Amino acid sequence: MGRQPYKPEQIISKLREAEILLSNGQTIQTAARQIGVTEQTYYRWRKEYGGMKVDQAKRLKDVEKENVRLRKLVADLSLDNAILKEVSRGNF
Repeated sequence: MGRQPYKPEQIISKLREAEILLSNGQTIQTAARQIGVTEQTYYRWRKEYGGMKVDQAKRLKDVEKENVRLRKLVADLSLDNAILKEVSRGNF
């Protein structure tokens, strides 16, 4: 079984911990290893969550989830609309 993904709160706390380690003179490689992630994951997290607070990260995830739901709704409605247009023309 795969690992459970980190929650935004956990990611932000790990990024803060890494920032403390980096300010103490450690390299990014050792700081990432100490917080338990790869260097690539650290950079990806920093790109997505850098400078965010916990409530902002939660809001971002909620908005992304709502966006996916709305995109599916629009796709379904567009398909229904196209089908109705074809039927009304008599091209079925």
